[in-house]
Amino acid sequence: MKILLCFGTRPEAIKMAPLFHELKKYSIFEVKVCITAQHREMLDQVLDFFEIVPDYDLDVMQPNQTLNGLSAHILSKMDYVLNDSKPDLVLVHGDTTTSTMVALAAFHLSIKVGHVEAGLRTYNKKSPFPEELNRQLTGRIADFHFAPTQKGAKNLLQEGVKKDAILVTGNTVVDALVLTSEKLVNGFTTTAIQTLKNSINFSRKIILVTGHRRESFGEGFENLCKALLKIAENEEVEIIYPVHLNPNVQKTVFEMLSKVENIHLIQPLDYPSFVWLMRKSSLIISDSGGIQEEAPAFNIPVLVTRETTERDEGITAGFSYLVGTNTSTIVEMANMLLHSKLEKEDKPNPYGDGKASERIVHFIKNHI
Repeated sequence: MKILLCFGTRPEAIKMAPLFHELKKYSIFEVKVCITAQHREMLDQVLDFFEIVPDYDLDVMQPNQTLNGLSAHILSKMDYVLNDSKPDLVLVHGDTTTSTMVALAAFHLSIKVGHVEAGLRTYNKKSPFPEELNRQLTGRIADFHFAPTQKGAKNLLQEGVKKDAILVTGNTVVDALVLTSEKLVNGFTTTAIQTLKNSINFSRKIILVTGHRRESFGEGFENLCKALLKIAENEEVEIIYPVHLNPNVQKTVFEMLSKVENIHLIQPLDYPSFVWLMRKSSLIISDSGGIQEEAPAFNIPVLVTRETTERDEGITAGFSYLVGTNTSTIVEMANMLLHSKLEKEDKPNPYGDGKASERIVHFIKNHI
């Protein structure tokens, strides 16, 4: 059976890597990988770490490319890839422009599509933008839906997807965390980890910050930076902010935060270094979907700087707090969590147990 995995961003690569390696265990599968390279530099780091060599590299990104331009670019280039590889099944992931355009291209050629991390919804098509509508469109196209949670499966059933086309798997990001943590425990290190050890006072409380969402460009990021300035008045904290490469993020963040001694603005980290830093953190402030799924594995609270989230399970379980980009709310919640004694007992991660890839491959072997 010929299977083509298609992805284009760093988060997709992280979440598809364990699935790729699980598929490669079985000789019945001929597995190929196509990357669109929506995130060129950050994507390549993940591919290197997980030892994945793409069979096709579309290299679609161009300076100041619009979403429409990106969509058209991916859709047109996928014709060659699909006609050359002739897959029986195309696997796409999550909510990116890559996922939707690749799924549409496969549909046009009557090739079956499996959607990994299916069923997440806010039902607000403008939040997250454009990811929410990407998910819904991919869900309409897909033939098989690998939902990370029961809630995702319920959403799909309510939308008319047949029960036998849905499998609840857990999230493959937890599989990736397990693989990465094992390497780190066994002595794997990076230049970035050594630099962090030498430049950060880890005896203080570490706050890890990330941010990249389009809907926060401008005022949203300004409000976040104001909150970080206020939090940084506490000399017992060290704020570490790997700044996203998007110019809309970098301009605001560097203008507002670069002169504060205990705020460290650093380049985006490779995946294993980021996992290492997460494990060292007392609090994470982020608009990332993946971090909402990863942090519970280490029992680290997350302030989610978004107005909506399609990952309610973490909030219900007490791992995440939806705070938006309101400055005072972020400061208030951060101070509360930093000064409260967090429960340290092992609570199960609502997003999975590290065996999602095994479940997906078992389904493909027996049902497709």
